[in-house]
Amino acid sequence: MLAHNEKTGEKWAYSQPSWVFTHADLEPTVDNVRIVAGKPDEHYDAIAEAAGDKDIWVVGGGDLAAQWAEAGLLQELILYVAPVTLGAGRPLFPRPFDLRLVELARNKAFACARYEVVGPRT
Repeated sequence: MLAHNEKTGEKWAYSQPSWVFTHADLEPTVDNVRIVAGKPDEHYDAIAEAAGDKDIWVVGGGDLAAQWAEAGLLQELILYVAPVTLGAGRPLFPRPFDLRLVELARNKAFACARYEVVGPRT
C-alpha cells in the first residue's frame, strides 16, 4: 500500500495507529504505522491501548488471523467471499478452528458472513 501511495502521490488513508506484523526489515514511512515482529499477544497491550473502546481490525493472511485466535484475541471474523474458482479451495486458517455463523448477507456479487470464533477444534 505504501509503495502504491508513493507512486500515485496518495496519502495514507488511515488516521488510527496501524501495526504491520512482518519478518522483513522495514522502516515505517508514516507516523502512525508501527512495524513489529513476533506474536500478536506480545503487542496486544499497545494495540488495545491505541484502539481504546474501538474494535481492532486484523487484516492479513489466515496464519496471522490464526495466531490471534490461538492467543484468544480474535472474537469475530467478517468474511467477504469473492466468486473465484480456487480448485479444491484453501482453508481460512492453517489450523482447525470451530466457528459459529452469526450473520449471512449479500453485497452485490459477494457473499458476506460474520462468524464468532468458538476456539481451536479439539
